[in-house]
Amino acid sequence: MMLGLSTHWNAFRHASGETLIEEILTLGFNRVELGYDLRLDLVDGVRRMVDQKAVTVTSVHNFCPVPLGASQGHPELFTLANPDARIRAAAVRHTERTIVFAAEIGAKAVVMHGGNIRLWWNRGSRLLKLAAAGKRHTPRYERIKTGLMTARAAKAAVYLDYLRDGITQLLPKLEEYKIRLALENLPSWESVPTEPEAEQFFQQMNSPWLAYWHDTGHGQIRENLGFTAHLHWIEKLTPWLAGMHVHDVATPFNDHLPPLKGTVDFGAMKPFIKPGMPLILEPHPGVPAEAVQEGAAQLEKIWIPPPP
Repeated sequence: MMLGLSTHWNAFRHASGETLIEEILTLGFNRVELGYDLRLDLVDGVRRMVDQKAVTVTSVHNFCPVPLGASQGHPELFTLANPDARIRAAAVRHTERTIVFAAEIGAKAVVMHGGNIRLWWNRGSRLLKLAAAGKRHTPRYERIKTGLMTARAAKAAVYLDYLRDGITQLLPKLEEYKIRLALENLPSWESVPTEPEAEQFFQQMNSPWLAYWHDTGHGQIRENLGFTAHLHWIEKLTPWLAGMHVHDVATPFNDHLPPLKGTVDFGAMKPFIKPGMPLILEPHPGVPAEAVQEGAAQLEKIWIPPPP
């Protein structure tokens, strides 16, 4: 199977790394991404399965394994773009640990959330509520969206500077361990960087160790909310594309569904898939195993050409 599966789907229900990986293998997957909620007690078992060549780890989602002292894993326990210098320093420190772990486990990429711009009131949640009520494109919706974009633009430069500084600190570690740090597109407009910011960011940083990670569900949500054109930005950011999180979305933002259970046009993404690029299914932990298998099988029919 060309697709991999994120351990976020099943890590919560296992007491050993071996059984976690074995469950994934029974579904037909032999590639995984180690999720941000991989507990430390699961690591040794995962290592043993990797050493036995039972499974390949293609990528690791920051922060992994769950940092000591954290009650649970989360990709934004710390962020490089946080205004608090102590949190930024913690983000650098714990990302370095994830980079080292990724190298030890044989992965080639660490997936990371950049951070979020703090706005004085949460316009993003207001947009989600209006969208859920079927009030997208109404004058009120457009007014709130314009206010959100204007407020964000006024603060973005400072947050991007924080992000740039943090990545600059990480580049020596990335080069040393030959790991790519891949910034993931996030569903909210408060997140950094946006697609245009990411393009400029990658051009300016000009590092082979900095990359883009496309989340199909997040991209669709951003399009559903009127922020971006999903396929346009996959094409624009393809030169830096290191991998994908693959899941579907039911309008407007019911996320992390199996492929072909929502509105994402996976066929249109086929031209942007590079040989050997990690394609990681990231279903919600509550999705049944049969639905994961079915979604993967249907997607492979779309993305893999039939033999001549």
